[in-house]
Amino acid sequence: MNNKNILLCVSGGIAAYKSATVASRLYQSGYHVKVIMTESAQQFITALTFQTLTRGDVYTDTFEERNPEVVSHIDLADWADLVLVAPATANVIGKIANGIGDDMLSTTMLAVTAPVLLAPAMNVNMYSHPAVKENMNKLNSFGFRFIEPGEGLLACGYVGKGRLAEPDEIVIAVEAFFDEVKEEKLLLHNKKVLITAGPTRELVDPVRYFTNFSSGKMGYAIAKAAKKMGAEVTLITGPTSLEVPSGVTVKRVVSTQEMHDAVMEEFHNQDIVIKCAAVADYKPAVRYESKMKKNKQDWHIEMEKTVDILESLGQKKEHQVLVGFAAETNNLEEYARRKLEKKNLDLVAANDVSKEGSGFGSETNELVLFGKDGTKKVLPLVSKDKAAEMLLTEVSELLD
Repeated sequence: MNNKNILLCVSGGIAAYKSATVASRLYQSGYHVKVIMTESAQQFITALTFQTLTRGDVYTDTFEERNPEVVSHIDLADWADLVLVAPATANVIGKIANGIGDDMLSTTMLAVTAPVLLAPAMNVNMYSHPAVKENMNKLNSFGFRFIEPGEGLLACGYVGKGRLAEPDEIVIAVEAFFDEVKEEKLLLHNKKVLITAGPTRELVDPVRYFTNFSSGKMGYAIAKAAKKMGAEVTLITGPTSLEVPSGVTVKRVVSTQEMHDAVMEEFHNQDIVIKCAAVADYKPAVRYESKMKKNKQDWHIEMEKTVDILESLGQKKEHQVLVGFAAETNNLEEYARRKLEKKNLDLVAANDVSKEGSGFGSETNELVLFGKDGTKKVLPLVSKDKAAEMLLTEVSELLD
């Protein structure tokens, strides 16, 4: 576990004293530990305690910029391999779930892209309050993980669930996370993975085009997860505003034909091809070289079919595992299985884009996987990053 960076976030509850033991155990286990404390947490334990136990920096003030070359809360967010919030009070859980950034901890959490473990600690009635439950469910859908609190006598005198997990349990949860990451990395070690993402645009004239609502988020999440699992990743993307994941080779295209040509150029030496892009099925039969001016008549545009990239890949498939996506609004299973057979796929990941949280542009997705062997597996509604990891785990099993 050497060289792994853990950002320990301590919020204001009596259980903050346990966090000192957690910090000490993590440091002794070889992790690099930095700490963020809320103002309330400092009422229970001092920053000096954590500094002494971790030999690392402790941050308490958003506006205390120690290094003029970086912005502290962004730099911390980028530094972390894992964020551990312990204790996670009802207040902090609510802030994180609803995007509130009004102190060093909550502001940093808005910038974090690393995995997050939260260890709740609060009164039993607070823990069971509908608002707190809703916030935890929301964070769960974002891909955050929870370390279950214990049951017993609480500091307030109540007996019930809400006591911060013991330090050893928290450290075990951290180690289990990194063990899982290590296993995930091995799943696609040295495999070549090609992913298409985003929409395509079919031009009418220099200022107009046909497209769809795809944001590219799912494809980019798959690229990020595949890289994390040890693959050599090529991302062929239509127009998006998303940042390309670190270490991923990217090719940018605009039209369906351009994406087809780029995919075919790379296809022969890939182990896995995942066509996540929402390409245009039709394009204008005529593309005008200059802008068409508005007049009093209606404008009728004749459309013709675009090249079917997935079908072309299915016809040329040799050793590759070929995965397609099916974004549907009705008859999900019927259309997905039809695509699976017609286009010679190994797996189809289907989603109902009419459902809340599963459509274009959302931060979450709910996939149903259909295999060519007749299997069907329903994945839960989770963040697109988590959905990508779950999908790739299933795909890795098809490599043999």
